[in-house]
Amino acid sequence: MKLSSKLILFITSSKLAVVLLFIVSLPFLVDSIVSEYTNYSLRRQQAKVINVVHKNGIDHYLQGDDSYGSYTMLKEEYIALEPAAAKTLIDTIKTAQRIVERDTLSYRILMHTFSFENKNYLLEIGKTTASINQYNKPLQRIALYVLMGLIALTLLFDLIFTRVLIRPLGKIIKSKLINRKFPFKDYSPPVPTSTQDFKYLDESLILLMDQINEAFEKEREFTANASHELMTPISILQNKMENLLGDEQLPESVVLRIVEMMKTLSRLKKISNSLLLISRIENQQFVKSASIQPSKIIHEVMEEISHRLTEKELKISISLKEDRLLKNVNQDLLFQLFYNLINNAIKYNVNQGSILITDEFREGKNYTITIQDTGIGIAAEDLDFIFDRFRKANLTENVGYGLGLSIVKSITLYHGIEILVKSKVDEGTTFSLIFPPSS
Repeated sequence: MKLSSKLILFITSSKLAVVLLFIVSLPFLVDSIVSEYTNYSLRRQQAKVINVVHKNGIDHYLQGDDSYGSYTMLKEEYIALEPAAAKTLIDTIKTAQRIVERDTLSYRILMHTFSFENKNYLLEIGKTTASINQYNKPLQRIALYVLMGLIALTLLFDLIFTRVLIRPLGKIIKSKLINRKFPFKDYSPPVPTSTQDFKYLDESLILLMDQINEAFEKEREFTANASHELMTPISILQNKMENLLGDEQLPESVVLRIVEMMKTLSRLKKISNSLLLISRIENQQFVKSASIQPSKIIHEVMEEISHRLTEKELKISISLKEDRLLKNVNQDLLFQLFYNLINNAIKYNVNQGSILITDEFREGKNYTITIQDTGIGIAAEDLDFIFDRFRKANLTENVGYGLGLSIVKSITLYHGIEILVKSKVDEGTTFSLIFPPSS
């Protein structure tokens, strides 16, 4: 999962968690707010009553009676004033029940004693809990709507900020990693960013690619020089040995030794030629301007190598579209590519085995050529290394893959061809060549 997706998922989840927590706690919060507001309202009424008493006297309420009581038409609020016992001090707000005209109602009641003209009085101000709670649900609904709006707004800001924040990382990945082919020839400038971590990452990737290119260039130069320089002494030694073989006075044992030495030199010459070919491919010294038919070039390979089929009594089946044309390729390199793969299919096949060469092209997909054999196969642990130079597989036959598949890999990389390998020991191997759309 991408970093941006993870951040968006985390931000959204955290917002939803806040909303859920708020929804769960909202009734308690509203109840607490309403209760506090009711208490505040009762205290204000208390202050108002005491202020009237001190200004107009207690008779303003009692009017000659022992007590005073009044309530609204719907009995939602009431006020009561009566004498209290001496030294009685009450100042509290609580929920209690009162009987008003034979109706038992639950009130939020303020009870407060005060002194006026050396007499104590008890003041009660009540408000029904039903009237207090009638606005709870509307308040909860409004609070929830406000919260949802704020969450949506902050979520939008968070998403925009997250995208802006990690945009340099996406540019770094796109410019430095995605669709970059080794060796890294084109220069990729640093991505402008104010985030120090992204800047450090970008600079580190640029430095790493430069170091890889430098090491690759040194290896390629060494391979080319070493291969080229080896050819001269090898040729001189071959000429001298051929001259020695022309001497009829040499003992037979010496002749046999010279022949063995010439075989070793011949192998060394083939290795040098292969390394030189790989170096030339990697240095892009071949022109890709030809247009060829895969069926035609594979039949040319078979004309050169078909005599080897009879040695193992192999059957080969070639089913390729005659009208298919590959453009912008090098004919000699493609010949070498198919030659090496078919040669391996013959070399590592079993007696009376078979080789199947087919192609496939469907609309929306790349052109693919498949070379399948019924040979000894490749062990699963060796599949990732068969294109390495001088790599040998861990098979009982101790088969070496040498430089043939290294050349194949270099040619496919040079032409932008994707090569896939499937193999099982004692069942065979399948090589699939997937050509780019431009071919």
